[in-house]
This record gives sequence, C-alpha cells and structure tokens, in this order.
Amino acid sequence: MPLKVEHLSHIYQQGTAMESWALRDISFEVEDGTFVGLIGHTGSGKSTLIQHLNGLIKPSEGTVYFDGEDIFAAGYDLKGLRAKVGLVFQYPEYQLFEQDILSDVKFGPKNMGLSDKEAEEKAIDALRLVRVDEKYFSRSPFELSGGQKRRVAIAGVLAMEPKVLILDEPTAGLDPKGRDEILESIDSLHKERGITIILVSHSMEDVAMYADRILVLDGSELKFFDTPKEVFKHKKELKRMGLAAPEITYLASDLRKAGIDIDDTISTVEEAKTEILRLLSVEKDKA
Repeated sequence: MPLKVEHLSHIYQQGTAMESWALRDISFEVEDGTFVGLIGHTGSGKSTLIQHLNGLIKPSEGTVYFDGEDIFAAGYDLKGLRAKVGLVFQYPEYQLFEQDILSDVKFGPKNMGLSDKEAEEKAIDALRLVRVDEKYFSRSPFELSGGQKRRVAIAGVLAMEPKVLILDEPTAGLDPKGRDEILESIDSLHKERGITIILVSHSMEDVAMYADRILVLDGSELKFFDTPKEVFKHKKELKRMGLAAPEITYLASDLRKAGIDIDDTISTVEEAKTEILRLLSVEKDKA
C-alpha cells in the first residue's frame, strides 16, 4: 500500500476556546495505482486531509504511512516524501514564477539535486505527459491560457516523478474545454504511467467517470470509501451532507419509478448508453 491513514485526527487551535475538529479518527488505505475521488461539502476536512498525506500538516492523533513507513516518525525524510507524493494545490498556476515554461518545470528536479541536463529531461517528459506542445517551452508561463498554465503547474510536480499525485480541485475556474483537457491528462497519467491519483472535486460526474473509489468526508469524519456505484446508492445520506449523486443517477431512478426496468445505480453517461442499448435489445427480442 503506498498510502495508509490510521486513526488520523486534527484539531485546530487545540486547547483554546476556538478549538475545532478538522478531522476525526480517519482510517483508510489507498492501493497502488488506484484513482481515488475525494468529495465533501466545504469545511468537511478535504484540504486538511490531503496536506497530511505528504507531511505538510502534523496530526493531533494517528499517523500516515507511505510504503509502510510512518511519515511522522523522528528522522523521516519529509523532503524525499514530497517528491514521491506530489501535491497540486487549487489554482497552482499562481505558483508559476520562472521566465519560461521549461525553467519553471525544471525547478523541482533541480531542487532535488539533479543536474541541469537531468532536470531538463524530466521537465520535457513531464510537459509531454500533460500535452504541452514543445513550441511553448521557451514562452513565459504568463502568456498561456488558464488551462495551459494549469497543465504546466501539474508538470512541475510530475517532473519529480511522484508515485502518488494529489490534486485539489484541478479544474476550478476553467472553461469546459480546459476542464476536459486537464481531466483527460490526469486520466492518462493514471492509465499509462500507473500513478496513484487522489482527486479532490466538487463534480460528482467527474469522480463517477474517473475514480475507482470515492472517499466521502462529512463534518470532519469519513462516511464512505467505496466504488462510485456503491457510494452513489446513498442518495439520501449524500443529500443530508450537502452533496448529490450524478444527474444521470437521478434520471435513472426516476425512470425506474415510472416502470422502466433500468439499472438505477448507473452513474455515468457511458453506463446509461450501455443500459439503454440493453433495454432496446430486450424490447426488440420481445417483438
């Protein structure tokens, strides 16, 4: 298991009148190569949780294990961990600062001690992974569109060759085209490179389409950690949390209530297409 979270709790301003629980007794394991969607209402603890996963925040109780080692143990190499567990914050393009794209993406590998040549090779590979054309390498990152800036920022983390990539709302503020390009790039990284992905998102459609498992936080507690199909069965509980299932799931549920024998646990348009074709085939056989 690359990541294991065990009885993790975090209390802000502990011991004061302002004390508040951000996380309460969270435990889960992420298998190597898994795509995990992390959802929860604003204030549920999502951002606090992901910052524990590469040691940016220390827990009040419990711990996190990476490849079987306690990352909060005395003497643990947290700098090395952050190269292996890459964290891309929301609006990462605000962290771009170099004069040109290639230099910006090279910064992380060079900071790890690699030579300029080695860092450049890793930067070029990372930029190609997120589909940034070579003609842009010498341009200022500030000349790019929002989606292109986002991909360059992600490449800066990928250049350090992480085993786990954590992304906090990577499509926030993007137009539909930019949003789709980012998600497709992330999905390609998962499928082609086997990188473990943890995607924080407010889009139920996105996590239903891409995630193998969904982790649901509510009020600082872990409520569900299961496949999309199983998580979205809990429509009433999700509604109580201020969340929802994908729109297609509600449509299927309504159709079933209307007497159509459709699978009401479908959660993606592709699943709906398959189910409709099945129903048409059944009707054709009856005829």
